[in-house]
Order: sequence, then C-alpha cells, then structure tokens
Amino acid sequence: MSLLTNPAQRGRRNWAKGDVLQRSHIKDATTLSLRKFFLSREDVMKENKYSQCVACRKQKPIVPVKRKITLDVDVQKTFRLITDFVTGERIPDVGAEANRQIVERYLVAEKGYTKDDIEVDAPLEVTIGDDPYCSWVDLVVSVDNKRYIAVKCASGSLGSREREIISAARLLDEYQIPLSVVSDGKTAMVLDTVSGEKIGEGLDAIPSKRALKETAERFKLQPVAEKRLEREKLIFRSYDSMNVNVGRKISSK
Repeated sequence: MSLLTNPAQRGRRNWAKGDVLQRSHIKDATTLSLRKFFLSREDVMKENKYSQCVACRKQKPIVPVKRKITLDVDVQKTFRLITDFVTGERIPDVGAEANRQIVERYLVAEKGYTKDDIEVDAPLEVTIGDDPYCSWVDLVVSVDNKRYIAVKCASGSLGSREREIISAARLLDEYQIPLSVVSDGKTAMVLDTVSGEKIGEGLDAIPSKRALKETAERFKLQPVAEKRLEREKLIFRSYDSMNVNVGRKISSK
C-alpha cells in the first residue's frame, strides 16, 4: 500500500498497527517530516533498514568530508626558454616576457634606439624602515648616458600598473626619470613621472631617440621630494610584491 498524502486522515492507530509502507526513499521533505511524526522510533528504524537511501539506512547525515593533502614531493615546473632580444641571454618565457620582447624590438626598430641604450631588469633597491627591498624595472631607456624612460611591461590591464611604474621611475635614480611607460606590446600609456599625468597613449606616443635629444633640455631632472620619498617606497613595494610569474623569480634550470 502506498503512503497517503495526508497521514492525519488515517489516524495514529492505523499507523501503529503496522501498515505496509512503501520501501523507498521519500524525497519530499514535508512528507518525510509528517511520516516520522506519526511513526514510532522503532518503526522508523525498521523502515530505514530497507530504504534505498544509504544515509537513511545508516541513520547518519551526509556531511562533506574535508581532506588535508600534504605533498612531500618537490614539484618543479619547466618553462620554455627564449633569447632576450637586448641582452642575448636565455630567459624563461613566463608572464609578460613575450610582451617585453615586443617592446624591446619596437624601441630598436621603430624608435631608433640601440641595444646599448636599453637596460633590462635595472636593479632597484629601497630601504623601508630597517628592511631593504630589492626589485627590478623591466626596461630603462637612456640617451647620452641619462635615463629618460622607465618601462613596465604588463600582460593584463595597463591602468593597474601605472602607479607602480611611476613610483619606480621616482626611486630608481638620484633624479626622477622623466617619462614612465606601461605597455603590453600592443599599446602603451606614457605618463609624466613628476606630475603623474598621462601625456600620451599608444606605442607611437613613446618618444623616439631623436625626439628625446631634441627635447631633452625641457626635462628637469629633479629628485623626488623628501616628504614623499617614504610614501613612494611603500607604494612601489606594495605593487611590486604582487608580481608573479616573472623571469627573475623563476629558476631557468
């Protein structure tokens, strides 16, 4: 006999006499709740014994199991190696490295710079409190032994990297490097380091070597204000420490 939709119509006494109940798991929560209300504990246990539901037969709730897996094996990734256009060194092709290679070639082929004019991974070290923090700037372009352009090569949003390269350009040398550039190899944003304002967009906005020589006198090579120095260090470290998958942090062996 199948279960009635309204057990109250049959009465508690008929249920206690052991009506033959359908031996299947009841998915409807409301019906299940009413059924267990009228059945005694012994009847419920007896019925669950024949239920098709494993959880009901064991009288245990289904609880998600959290498993902690510990790996004792040191897993090392391997990366494809490419040759850096400027330095000729073999480097891992990770993160924005492919974009940096495009920018390096563009500066030489389209903007007239030589490989000697371009620094790759220019070291930058700052001291915050008593703690030194060491990092690098992707590319730095010089003319007549003066640094004029600091470049951050990105693989994602350019806007999120603007503040990072501005801070780097303000800290890298004794003076603020006049122009800060962030590029993904397809486009670029050119910023005035001192003011932080955007002055150009697109790869064409990056000044050529000839243009820099002609306009070099208008750039004031001034240091960052002392009251802003510590703040710039904190800003740079905050952004730079989030960089992952960069060649300098990965062993190529």
